[in-house]
Amino acid sequence: MSYFFLLTVNGLVIGLIYALIAAGLTLVFSVLKVVNFGHGTLYMLGGYASYYIIQWLGVPPLFGVIGAMILLFVFGIVFERLVIAPVYTDKVERKDEYAIIVTFGLTILLSNLGLVVFGPFAKAPPAFMAGALIAGPLILPYDRLIAAVVAVLLLGGLTVFLKKTSLGQALDAVSQNRESAAVIGINPQRMYTIAFGLGSALAGGAGALIAPIFSLSPSMGELPVVQAFIIIVIGGMGSVGGSIIGGILLGLVQGLGVGYLPDPNRALAYT
Repeated sequence: MSYFFLLTVNGLVIGLIYALIAAGLTLVFSVLKVVNFGHGTLYMLGGYASYYIIQWLGVPPLFGVIGAMILLFVFGIVFERLVIAPVYTDKVERKDEYAIIVTFGLTILLSNLGLVVFGPFAKAPPAFMAGALIAGPLILPYDRLIAAVVAVLLLGGLTVFLKKTSLGQALDAVSQNRESAAVIGINPQRMYTIAFGLGSALAGGAGALIAPIFSLSPSMGELPVVQAFIIIVIGGMGSVGGSIIGGILLGLVQGLGVGYLPDPNRALAYT
């Protein structure tokens, strides 16, 4: 039973990180109607941004998470204005193909730039807190506990923002019908910029939260973004709430699956 609880808690922690990534990807898709194939590199940038903020400024790791989200929000706004914005104008004829190409280009550019700037070797930022929470048979490192709590706060804050604030309701209106939203005075292009910035910040926050738990590498976003696409399909394309639930479910399934259905190919290494 204790083994089951340990796997469940670990799966829940990873699931919350998946939910953060998927929520940002879903938000971008629901408002802009653009699939951001470069979302995984934003996750990677968030991890490295947090690492260097902690190293250079000497701040606690949680401040590194906040700083990474702010930097990725700004990066997302700039990228959307400079690169994505032509999709909404007559400057681009084949808009869907253009969006796919530029977001794939973002992945290739930042992944290779990451190898040059950050180097090929793994980096590890300091822990959020040393030690582990011991509750009977359950042993949970504080790193994972803090990452889970912060992820819950971010996801809860995102839900309240989208449901209770005028800006969140404006984003929801644009996601449902751009033309009708424009008629009642909402500027769709402004909402596109805000949505892409928020999506980038959520991806960066996820990368910063996972950084003390696992090591950083320029390719760290490749697998999580694939899982994020799976999650938004499970949760319903464009549904932020569905992506949160889907992320948690995927994390639980993965955590329990690793424990109870181990990969037989890996077992061969011990024979």
